[in-house]
Amino acid sequence: MQLVAETRDSARITAVALKAYARIVEAWALSLKEAAALADMSESTWKRARKPDFSGDLTKDQLLRLSAVVGIYKSLELYFSDPLARTWITRPNTGPLFGGARPLDSAIEGGLPQILAIRTYLDALRGGA
Repeated sequence: MQLVAETRDSARITAVALKAYARIVEAWALSLKEAAALADMSESTWKRARKPDFSGDLTKDQLLRLSAVVGIYKSLELYFSDPLARTWITRPNTGPLFGGARPLDSAIEGGLPQILAIRTYLDALRGGA
């Protein structure tokens, strides 16, 4: 019985994470390739995953990535006004984490550790640290 409940919970978490991520991808106007790479998925998997009836599983890494991206999105929405909140991730940035690259490219290249570093960076900006 417990395994069935855990499976349902896992499926719900996956569905909610993918729905939120799809909305963020749309808000940020990311390409299919960028969205898939940021989530550490193939483009074909991302095409399937963004549909409401997706029944696949995500790895722990993928779920952590999606969670961190939601945190990044939230921080940007709180810290900046539009249109900067929606375009910050795709604009070249001279900040210490990016060296002139787009935060998106930095996140894709650096994987989960860089995505988490970006989230921490934005949380510190928001908190005044």
